[in-house]
Amino acid sequence: MTKFKTWVSAARLRTLPLSISGILVGTALAKWEGYFSYPIFIFALLTTLGLQVLSNFANDYGDGIKGTDNEDRVGPMRAIQSGIISHQEMKIGMIVASFFSIIMASLLIYTAFGSENFLFSMLFFLLGLASIAAAIKYTVGKSAYGYRGLGDVFVFLFFGLVSVLGSHFLYTHSFNFIDILPAISIGLLSTAVLNLNNMRDQESDAKAQKNTLVVFLGAKKAKRYHYFLILFGFICFTLFILLAQFYRSAWCLLAFVPLFFHLKTVKENTSPVLLDPELKKVALSTFAISLIFLILSLI
Repeated sequence: MTKFKTWVSAARLRTLPLSISGILVGTALAKWEGYFSYPIFIFALLTTLGLQVLSNFANDYGDGIKGTDNEDRVGPMRAIQSGIISHQEMKIGMIVASFFSIIMASLLIYTAFGSENFLFSMLFFLLGLASIAAAIKYTVGKSAYGYRGLGDVFVFLFFGLVSVLGSHFLYTHSFNFIDILPAISIGLLSTAVLNLNNMRDQESDAKAQKNTLVVFLGAKKAKRYHYFLILFGFICFTLFILLAQFYRSAWCLLAFVPLFFHLKTVKENTSPVLLDPELKKVALSTFAISLIFLILSLI
């Protein structure tokens, strides 16, 4: 594999649709209220994509440094693990991704608030810095929270609540309590992707002392936790549609159907390696739910 292809692989393009799902839902919520801006939408997407690539680079770097990515790991070989990209080169990649994210976030904040709303601008700028820190600290450093079973919490917060409610606020400069429901839904579904990844890697993570929530819970309880994430995510989104009376958007619930078949696969699974294809199913289903929800708000 060439170095360029290795960098593309390290960016993990298959994770990008999931990362922008919260932005799509937050934008749809704003559009339902009559607010929309192409510049805000574009800068929000670019900021999120930058943060996701940064997270992927940092994850490659952190797990590479700690030796977690080894011959026991299930899934595609990582960039540092392959030896094609060095630790120092990945550090530079992380710095570039960080600067890109900061620039895009700054443009997003200025577009959304201008120079009149200094308090909001500072709040979102600090939130952007927190997002960068969270992306890096997942696996990097001695206090990496991904090694302490806290990855699920951060994914739920940043992919769900922050992404959905934050993007909605950028358009409307307001907050609706009911919007917490779809934010929770996207957060839970995003967490389900991480949980599935951790179920796949349970044995290798345990050997490398990467104490994910799955390692703490064990395989049987991790499956029950996975059922909760998917099913409660569906309940929250359905409840929102009913309470908000956005009945036309109920069509997006059809994208949950593959997730129900997915739960059957997880229930019957006895070999963690076979869970790898399921990652794409959950991620793309979450993206489909969000995209359909946005499209229905635009027509």
